[in-house]
Formats: sequence, structure tokens, C-alpha cells
Amino acid sequence: MAGQQHVSCGRDLHCVPDISGSTQLASLAGFDFVAMPVVHPRFKREFLEGKAKDRQGAFARSDLLLSSQDWSSLVVGKISPWLQTDSNDDVIRKNSQAALKQELAYTAHLSLPAILIPLNSIECVNLGRCLYSHMLGHSNHQVWVQVPMSVSGRPEDLIDNAPERPKPEEEDEDEGVDSNQDPWRWWNRLRRVCHHHKRLGIALEVPVDLPSAAVIQRWVGEPVKCAIFSTNIFLTNKKGYPVLSKAHQLLVIQLFKLDVQMMITGTNRHPDKGIRAYQQYMDHLYQAQPPLGGVDAFAKGYEDYLQCPLQPLSDNLESQTYEIFEKDPVKYTRYQEAVYRALLDKVPDAEKHSTTVVVMVLGAGRGPLVTASIKAADQAERKVMVYAVEKNPNAIVTLFTLKEDKWGDRVTVIQTDMREWSSKVKADIIVSELLGSFGDNELSPECLDGAQQFLKDDCVSIPSRYTSYLSPLMSHKLFNEVQMCKDRDKHPEAHFETPYVVRLHNVTILAEAQSVFTFHHPNKNNLDNTRYKSLTFDIANEAQLHGFAGYFDTILYDDIMLSTEPRTYSEGMFSWFPFFFPIKEPLCLHGKSKLTVHFWRNSTSRNVWYEWCVTEPVTTAIHNINGQSYTIGM
Repeated sequence: MAGQQHVSCGRDLHCVPDISGSTQLASLAGFDFVAMPVVHPRFKREFLEGKAKDRQGAFARSDLLLSSQDWSSLVVGKISPWLQTDSNDDVIRKNSQAALKQELAYTAHLSLPAILIPLNSIECVNLGRCLYSHMLGHSNHQVWVQVPMSVSGRPEDLIDNAPERPKPEEEDEDEGVDSNQDPWRWWNRLRRVCHHHKRLGIALEVPVDLPSAAVIQRWVGEPVKCAIFSTNIFLTNKKGYPVLSKAHQLLVIQLFKLDVQMMITGTNRHPDKGIRAYQQYMDHLYQAQPPLGGVDAFAKGYEDYLQCPLQPLSDNLESQTYEIFEKDPVKYTRYQEAVYRALLDKVPDAEKHSTTVVVMVLGAGRGPLVTASIKAADQAERKVMVYAVEKNPNAIVTLFTLKEDKWGDRVTVIQTDMREWSSKVKADIIVSELLGSFGDNELSPECLDGAQQFLKDDCVSIPSRYTSYLSPLMSHKLFNEVQMCKDRDKHPEAHFETPYVVRLHNVTILAEAQSVFTFHHPNKNNLDNTRYKSLTFDIANEAQLHGFAGYFDTILYDDIMLSTEPRTYSEGMFSWFPFFFPIKEPLCLHGKSKLTVHFWRNSTSRNVWYEWCVTEPVTTAIHNINGQSYTIGM
């Protein structure tokens, strides 16, 4: 649905006397696809015993009723609702398994894009085994697990089509509520049994009464492929058309951002307007979305896409990379303001004509910080001599060109690694943008510590401080992205020991971020940049832990700040996406529980790396021990 000009909306059909006619009618009503039973919902086949055991004949209708193109693009197959693959009765269970296998095989034969299978209980392990076995076979369709957002408020027509749920076996002692009646737990058990398979998704039944914001947010972080809206959820406006409540509208907008397809189920409750009115209303909500702007527009197409963190110290960045980050509308404005304020504090008005401030831009790249420093000097009416220090021989070409064409004698270009520069001049102010998505991951501490020898005693560093942050997260999507990474030269689990830069999108953040490592500059007393920190998070709701989101904030000068941490985020800034630290095995987190994680920043003379492990609620092995899977080269 990404990039479409209209909503992708389907029609759920419980009874289909004429397949060809039903698909045509749905298409004429504006629907993009139909969900229909693969086999008649009441056709309970007998594979083990019974009168029909040896009956000959077709169990489903012919594939000739539609063209292969229509089967593969217009139809979502619904698996029979009477199947009880987790029944305690051997005959019922085995018969259900055989029927499920038969229906799955036929949907694969038809090349359906997706199948819809109802989930109505925590008892789903054997169902998961059957689906997992099928997905590991030769089929390539999506498996949509139809599950209610919450049991309370579930539309009546969806309840009527659901088989009776097994009676609860256990209750939550704290609240006296059966915890197994939480539909998210049903889904979570099924997807864990299926090892978070990439083709396993959710068809989410939206209730009449929406649950709490926390429950909704947990679902929004899951791989929701389709949202099912019953016609009895819709209200009627003054003109007699179906509409949704404000709360439901906000949910729909959230789902649109995840490219979730919509599905309308139930009888037409606005017969004078036709079933098309429901599709038109969904399309109206889709069209009414404001256009993407700022960071959202910049990041479109990169959501949940794993990127290797840049290593500008060991690698020379390309021109295209410089160009992208130079377009940031926030970062260089804040840097210019920081230099401006520092110049005013350094040189009083009475000395502004007689004093020249030495500003050193360390890691000048293609010169945006040099330009920002000169603009700040002009704004402050202070005299400066700027040294642009850069090790990348390709970027040096641009710096010399800018000096000749634009900057003139106010700038001296130095081609060297700042750690190796023997400068006779000492700096009043140093300016750098060596910060990575986790603050210190581009080795700003090591670089700026290496520049100590040419700083004056009262030298000002911009930035003066930066701190990294962590939040636990749940993301079926990101776990699968990491799981699909392959590299012949690395051990099988190496990708789960590697941090990534990611535009977080289809995720649920499980707790507010906490600070991890802090670095100050100039750093005159302690040049040891190894760190260790233990963090404990309060987990409010039951969830899966798939890893940790990493952020940072920095004080450039005084109170001038840049931040990717959600609570203090610098609106409009896109130079940094968050970090993502995965874990090898997803962990079950109970509601109202504690999560403890340990993080290390280790180093040798050649490399820096992070290590991490969880010790509560369970203890995991340390990830990336000795930098075995990922290091940052110095």
C-alpha cells in the first residue's frame, strides 16, 4: 500500500455462492480484494472415522472459477472456523490437523496472496506447529492471524463466527482477571512457536470500545497487516453516511502510517447508501492525511531499515553522505548559535576589535561547520581565525575550493588526523560534529582527547557534553530484519551482536529512556573512555523484548542542545536516526516487572566496541564479547 493514492480496502465475505460474481461486485463497490472461505464453513470433513471418511469428490470449488491472476491478487483465503487443532480430543485434533493441512495446500495451489486464520485462545501451540511447518514449505503467501484487539467490545458478528474458547486454566492473582483472556498473549505464544516467522502477520479485529492507549500502542508495534472493522462499529452522520468515532479515526490514521490494509466485515447497516459507502469513508480518511513533512518526508522508505553505523574515523565518507547530512535544517543553526554565544562570552565588546579568536573545526568534512563559525563571528562582530582540520583527502578538495572562492584568509585548511597534528597555534574554541547515533559511537571521545595538546587552558569545546540513552523495545519487524541478515564470513549469530542505525517505525517502546554513558570536553583529567552501566527498567505491560533503542543528547554550549531522545527531541532534525541493539533470543517480559540490562564500552589501541546482556528477568549471554562481531576502528 506504500505510495498508493487511495486506501487498500477489502470486503470480508462469510458466504460466497458465486465466487466470480462476488469478486466482481466487491470490485464495483471499490474494494481491492475479498476475504472468502476456502471451503464451505460448515463442511467438516472426516479423515479418521465417520460416514464421510472414504467419500470421493471435491472438498472445495474449482480453481477455474477465476483466472490465476485474480486468485493471486483479489482473494484472501479464510481457513475454516470449526478447526480445533489444539483440542484435547485426539480424534478432533487429528481431524482438524488433516483438514487444515488440506486447506493450506489448496491455498498454496491457488497462489493466494494471504490466508486468514482465526485465533481465539491461548491454546494454540499445535496450531502454531502446523502453520510453522507450512510456512517452511514451498508456499510464499502471508499468514494473517485474525485476533481481536481486546475481548471486551468485540463486535457481535465477529463473536458469532468464532469457535467457543476453552475455559481459563489460570487467573492473575493480583487482579483476579484471567490473564489468558488477553488476545495479545494468544498472538505472542503463536508467533514464538513459529519463531517470529517473517510471513506471519496480524489481521486485527477492531472493537466497538477501544482499549487503553497502552494496549493500542502495543498492537501498533506488531506486524499488523490488516485491520478488520465491523459495520456495527460505524456511526451515522447527519447525511446518513457511515462514519467512525474520533477515537477510531485516530486509530485508523495510526494504522495508515504502518501501511495497514483495511477490511470491512458484517452486513450493510446503511442499505440506502450501499456497501461502497464504507470503502469511500475509509478512502476519505486516507486522503485526508496531511502530507509528510520534515523528518517523515526525509525518512520515507527507510522505516525499520537496518543500516550499518558510519565509521568516519576509519573510512573516508563519500560526497553523497556529506551532502545528505548538510541539508539538516536544525543542526547547523544550533551550532552557529553555540559558536556565536561562545564568542560573545570569550571577547567582551571593549576588546572585539583587538582580539582574534582561534576557532578550530575538527573533522571539517566539506565545511558546513566552518561556514557556521564564520557566520557566527559576523553575527557577533568578533574577529576569528578558523582552522579547518580534516583527514579525508577527498573532502580536502572541497575545503581548499571553498577557501579560495568564499572564505579567503579567514580560514586555514589542514589535511591531517587531528590526533596527529602538531600545531604551534592553540585553540580558544574547538568545534566538531563527530557524534554518532549513540553519541560516542563515531569515537568523538578518542578524537577530541587526541586533540588536547593544542587546546588553551580555557578552551571551549562545542559540544561540551553528550550522553547516550537506552530504551527497551519490542519489534517483530526488526527481529526479522536482523534474522534475515546473512554473511558467510561471520558466525551465524553475528548479526544479533551488531548495533544498527534504524528509523524506528513498527516498534513499541516498552519504557522511557535512561542515560548510559556521558562524556565531557575538554577532558583534561581522565582519558579513560571505557564505561560500564547497569540499568533497570519498569515494564508496565506484558511484552516481548527484541532489543534496545539507543539515543543521545548533547549540550553544544551553555543551554544550546541537540537531542534524538524522544522526550527532548530536536524537532525537524534528521542527521541521526536511533541506534538499535538486538538480542539473540526474544525475551518474555511480564507486566509490572523489572528488566535489567548491562552495557559496556570497551577498547584497545585499535578498536572500540559495545557489549550488552540482560540479567533480569532472565540472564542472557554477553553479546559481542571482545568485539567478536562488531568493532569501531580507530
